[in-house]
Amino acid sequence: MTLLLFQIGMLFTSVLYHSVEGKRDPIIYCGACRAMVDELLYEIRKVSPSKTIDVGSFRINPDGTQVQNKVPLVKSEVYLTEILEGICEKMDDYSLYIDPKTKEKSFKRFAPRDNDALPSLDFNNFQFNPAESNPLKFACEHVVEETDEEIISLLTKDTENLAEKLCSEVAGFCNSIPHSEL
Repeated sequence: MTLLLFQIGMLFTSVLYHSVEGKRDPIIYCGACRAMVDELLYEIRKVSPSKTIDVGSFRINPDGTQVQNKVPLVKSEVYLTEILEGICEKMDDYSLYIDPKTKEKSFKRFAPRDNDALPSLDFNNFQFNPAESNPLKFACEHVVEETDEEIISLLTKDTENLAEKLCSEVAGFCNSIPHSEL
């Protein structure tokens, strides 16, 4: 009898856990993924293509030589990992945007970058809610945690349409969202 009650309790707990766990909001996760890609590409564009870094083994072979290669800094795993560590902090510069014609919801950057001019956006269509930036930042951190290896792999291969490839094809965050952005 005790075993039966235990099994029923475990079954109930399992069902309750999965219903409480919740579902990902596709607009937030897709927006976080696309914003993260936008920020990554911006950071990469800021680096001179001529900058290189030594990669390879730092071991010395028996003949006294070292096997090292020079790769562009923006293609190095070290550099890309460093960028990924702080990329989600930039989600505070994004807010929910509702297209006035289609009523499509997406997250767009509203703040200028560094020395850039203020973007020409209709701020009436943004929903500025401080509580909205935290879920976007959380979703970004989750996206990076789940797909960091794929992100680095795609960036080192010069993948075309990175946002589409990563956010829809690889991670599946944007499969149910219209693809008008990025």
